Amino acid sequence: MKIHDITMVIHRDMPVYKNKEDKRPRLDEVSNHKTGKSHESRIYMDIHTGTHFDAPLHMVAGGDTIENIDLNNCITPCKVFDLTALESEITKKDIEDLEFGQGDFVIFKTKNSFANEFDFKFVFIEKSAAEFLRDKKIKGVGIDALGVERDQPGYETHKALLGNGITVLEGVYLKDVDPGEYLLCALPLKIKGAEGAPARAVLIEGILA
Repeated sequence: MKIHDITMVIHRDMPVYKNKEDKRPRLDEVSNHKTGKSHESRIYMDIHTGTHFDAPLHMVAGGDTIENIDLNNCITPCKVFDLTALESEITKKDIEDLEFGQGDFVIFKTKNSFANEFDFKFVFIEKSAAEFLRDKKIKGVGIDALGVERDQPGYETHKALLGNGITVLEGVYLKDVDPGEYLLCALPLKIKGAEGAPARAVLIEGILA
Protein backbone atom coordinates (compact mmCIF):
# COMPACT_ATOMS: atom_id res chain seq x y z
CA MET A 1 0.00 0.00 0.00
CA LYS A 2 1.22 3.49 -0.84
CA ILE A 3 -0.40 6.79 0.13
CA HIS A 4 -0.11 9.77 -2.20
CA ASP A 5 -0.86 13.09 -0.54
CA ILE A 6 -2.48 15.19 -3.28
CA THR A 7 -3.29 18.16 -1.04
CA MET A 8 -1.87 21.64 -1.58
CA VAL A 9 0.01 23.07 1.41
CA ILE A 10 -1.80 26.11 2.83
CA HIS A 11 0.49 29.12 3.37
CA ARG A 12 0.68 32.82 2.60
CA ASP A 13 2.60 32.47 -0.65
CA MET A 14 0.68 29.52 -2.10
CA PRO A 15 -1.04 29.80 -5.49
CA VAL A 16 -4.44 31.48 -5.15
CA TYR A 17 -7.08 32.11 -7.80
CA LYS A 18 -5.97 34.88 -10.18
CA ASN A 19 -3.32 35.91 -7.62
CA LYS A 20 -5.90 37.99 -5.77
CA GLU A 21 -4.40 39.30 -2.54
CA ASP A 22 -7.70 39.03 -0.67
CA LYS A 23 -7.66 35.29 -1.34
CA ARG A 24 -4.31 34.71 0.34
CA PRO A 25 -4.61 32.73 3.58
CA ARG A 26 -3.24 34.21 6.80
CA LEU A 27 -2.18 32.36 9.94
CA ASP A 28 -1.99 34.62 12.99
CA GLU A 29 -0.38 33.63 16.26
CA VAL A 30 -2.78 34.29 19.12
CA SER A 31 -0.55 33.09 21.96
CA ASN A 32 2.76 31.26 22.40
CA HIS A 33 4.97 29.51 24.93
CA LYS A 34 7.10 32.60 25.58
CA THR A 35 4.20 34.15 27.46
CA GLY A 36 3.64 30.99 29.46
CA LYS A 37 0.56 30.06 27.47
CA SER A 38 -0.15 27.35 24.95
CA HIS A 39 0.65 27.97 21.31
CA GLU A 40 -2.58 28.88 19.53
CA SER A 41 -3.26 30.29 16.08
CA ARG A 42 -6.13 31.72 14.10
CA ILE A 43 -6.49 31.19 10.37
CA TYR A 44 -8.16 33.50 7.86
CA MET A 45 -8.80 31.96 4.47
CA ASP A 46 -11.18 31.72 1.55
CA ILE A 47 -13.43 28.65 1.45
CA HIS A 48 -11.99 27.82 -1.97
CA THR A 49 -8.34 27.87 -0.88
CA GLY A 50 -6.06 25.13 -2.18
CA THR A 51 -7.51 21.63 -2.31
CA HIS A 52 -11.23 21.91 -1.74
CA PHE A 53 -14.71 20.71 -2.59
CA ASP A 54 -17.43 22.79 -4.18
CA ALA A 55 -20.99 22.24 -2.98
CA PRO A 56 -23.97 22.86 -5.31
CA LEU A 57 -24.74 26.19 -3.60
CA HIS A 58 -21.50 27.59 -5.05
CA MET A 59 -23.12 27.95 -8.47
CA VAL A 60 -26.72 26.76 -8.09
CA ALA A 61 -29.24 29.06 -6.40
CA GLY A 62 -30.81 27.18 -3.50
CA GLY A 63 -28.32 24.35 -3.94
CA ASP A 64 -27.19 22.06 -1.14
CA THR A 65 -24.38 23.02 1.23
CA ILE A 66 -21.15 21.26 2.07
CA GLU A 67 -22.16 19.66 5.37
CA ASN A 68 -24.64 17.53 3.42
CA ILE A 69 -22.14 16.14 0.91
CA ASP A 70 -22.45 12.40 0.28
CA LEU A 71 -19.35 10.94 1.94
CA ASN A 72 -19.58 7.94 -0.38
CA ASN A 73 -18.38 10.37 -3.05
CA CYS A 74 -15.43 11.42 -0.90
CA ILE A 75 -14.08 8.00 0.07
CA THR A 76 -14.34 6.02 -3.14
CA PRO A 77 -12.42 4.18 -5.84
CA CYS A 78 -11.31 6.61 -8.53
CA LYS A 79 -9.55 6.69 -11.86
CA VAL A 80 -6.71 9.11 -12.62
CA PHE A 81 -6.24 9.99 -16.29
CA ASP A 82 -3.16 11.63 -17.83
CA LEU A 83 -4.11 14.69 -19.89
CA THR A 84 -0.76 16.45 -19.53
CA ALA A 85 -0.43 16.84 -23.30
CA LEU A 86 -3.30 19.33 -23.38
CA GLU A 87 -2.39 23.01 -23.50
CA SER A 88 -5.66 24.80 -22.81
CA GLU A 89 -8.98 23.05 -22.26
CA ILE A 90 -10.40 19.59 -21.77
CA THR A 91 -13.10 18.93 -24.36
CA LYS A 92 -15.45 16.02 -24.97
CA LYS A 93 -13.13 14.84 -27.74
CA ASP A 94 -10.26 14.59 -25.25
CA ILE A 95 -12.11 12.26 -22.88
CA GLU A 96 -14.76 10.39 -24.87
CA ASP A 97 -12.48 7.39 -25.45
CA LEU A 98 -11.34 7.09 -21.83
CA GLU A 99 -12.58 4.07 -19.90
CA PHE A 100 -15.01 5.32 -17.28
CA GLY A 101 -18.74 5.23 -16.81
CA GLN A 102 -21.69 5.55 -14.49
CA GLY A 103 -20.77 5.83 -10.83
CA ASP A 104 -17.06 6.46 -11.42
CA PHE A 105 -15.02 9.23 -9.81
CA VAL A 106 -12.58 10.57 -12.39
CA ILE A 107 -9.54 12.75 -11.76
CA PHE A 108 -7.72 14.60 -14.52
CA LYS A 109 -3.97 15.12 -14.30
CA THR A 110 -2.86 18.02 -16.48
CA LYS A 111 0.12 20.32 -16.88
CA ASN A 112 -1.36 22.34 -14.00
CA SER A 113 0.30 19.97 -11.54
CA PHE A 114 3.72 21.14 -12.71
CA ALA A 115 3.14 24.86 -12.16
CA ASN A 116 4.63 26.52 -9.08
CA GLU A 117 2.42 29.60 -9.26
CA PHE A 118 -1.03 30.49 -10.52
CA ASP A 119 -1.26 30.18 -14.30
CA PHE A 120 -3.91 32.42 -15.85
CA LYS A 121 -4.02 29.96 -18.78
CA PHE A 122 -4.58 26.87 -16.64
CA VAL A 123 -6.14 23.78 -18.20
CA PHE A 124 -9.86 23.61 -17.42
CA ILE A 125 -12.94 21.51 -18.19
CA GLU A 126 -14.78 22.98 -21.16
CA LYS A 127 -18.58 22.83 -21.48
CA SER A 128 -18.70 19.89 -23.90
CA ALA A 129 -16.58 17.77 -21.55
CA ALA A 130 -18.68 18.74 -18.54
CA GLU A 131 -21.87 17.77 -20.35
CA PHE A 132 -20.27 14.49 -21.42
CA LEU A 133 -19.36 13.73 -17.80
CA ARG A 134 -22.92 14.60 -16.79
CA ASP A 135 -24.38 12.29 -19.42
CA LYS A 136 -22.07 9.46 -18.34
CA LYS A 137 -23.54 9.86 -14.84
CA ILE A 138 -20.21 9.89 -13.02
CA LYS A 139 -20.27 10.45 -9.25
CA GLY A 140 -17.45 12.97 -9.11
CA VAL A 141 -14.61 14.74 -10.87
CA GLY A 142 -11.30 16.10 -9.64
CA ILE A 143 -8.83 18.41 -11.34
CA ASP A 144 -5.42 19.89 -10.57
CA ALA A 145 -6.63 23.47 -11.02
CA LEU A 146 -8.17 25.86 -8.51
CA GLY A 147 -11.30 25.86 -10.67
CA VAL A 148 -12.97 23.47 -13.10
CA GLU A 149 -13.49 26.36 -15.50
CA ARG A 150 -11.78 29.58 -16.54
CA ASP A 151 -14.07 32.61 -17.01
CA GLN A 152 -16.71 30.73 -18.97
CA PRO A 153 -19.96 32.67 -19.39
CA GLY A 154 -22.65 31.67 -16.95
CA TYR A 155 -20.40 29.18 -15.13
CA GLU A 156 -21.61 26.50 -17.54
CA THR A 157 -19.12 23.84 -16.45
CA HIS A 158 -19.84 24.24 -12.75
CA LYS A 159 -23.58 24.17 -13.39
CA ALA A 160 -23.43 21.08 -15.62
CA LEU A 161 -21.62 19.24 -12.84
CA LEU A 162 -22.93 20.64 -9.55
CA GLY A 163 -26.44 21.01 -10.92
CA ASN A 164 -26.58 17.29 -11.61
CA GLY A 165 -25.27 15.85 -8.37
CA ILE A 166 -21.65 15.44 -9.46
CA THR A 167 -19.13 16.03 -6.69
CA VAL A 168 -16.41 18.53 -7.62
CA LEU A 169 -12.91 18.38 -6.09
CA GLU A 170 -10.52 21.16 -7.13
CA GLY A 171 -6.89 21.99 -6.48
CA VAL A 172 -5.45 18.49 -6.21
CA TYR A 173 -1.69 18.08 -6.76
CA LEU A 174 -0.83 15.19 -9.07
CA LYS A 175 2.76 15.79 -10.20
CA ASP A 176 4.02 12.53 -8.72
CA VAL A 177 0.88 10.46 -9.34
CA ASP A 178 0.72 8.00 -12.23
CA PRO A 179 -2.51 7.34 -14.12
CA GLY A 180 -4.44 4.38 -12.78
CA GLU A 181 -6.95 3.27 -10.19
CA TYR A 182 -6.75 4.40 -6.56
CA LEU A 183 -8.86 4.76 -3.46
CA LEU A 184 -9.64 8.44 -2.98
CA CYS A 185 -9.99 9.65 0.61
CA ALA A 186 -10.86 13.34 0.74
CA LEU A 187 -13.07 14.80 3.45
CA PRO A 188 -14.25 18.42 3.46
CA LEU A 189 -14.57 20.35 6.70
CA LYS A 190 -18.14 20.13 7.98
CA ILE A 191 -19.09 23.81 7.80
CA LYS A 192 -22.81 24.45 8.12
CA GLY A 193 -24.30 26.50 5.31
CA ALA A 194 -21.07 26.80 3.31
CA GLU A 195 -20.82 26.53 -0.47
CA GLY A 196 -17.61 24.53 -0.21
CA ALA A 197 -14.79 23.56 2.14
CA PRO A 198 -11.06 22.81 2.21
CA ALA A 199 -10.12 19.13 2.29
CA ARG A 200 -7.16 16.86 2.99
CA ALA A 201 -7.04 14.53 0.01
CA VAL A 202 -5.01 11.37 -0.51
CA LEU A 203 -4.91 8.62 -3.10
CA ILE A 204 -4.20 5.14 -1.76
CA GLU A 205 -2.46 2.78 -4.14
CA GLY A 206 -2.45 -1.00 -3.97
CA ILE A 207 -5.55 -1.83 -1.92
CA LEU A 208 -8.21 -2.12 -4.63
CA ALA A 209 -8.94 -5.66 -5.79
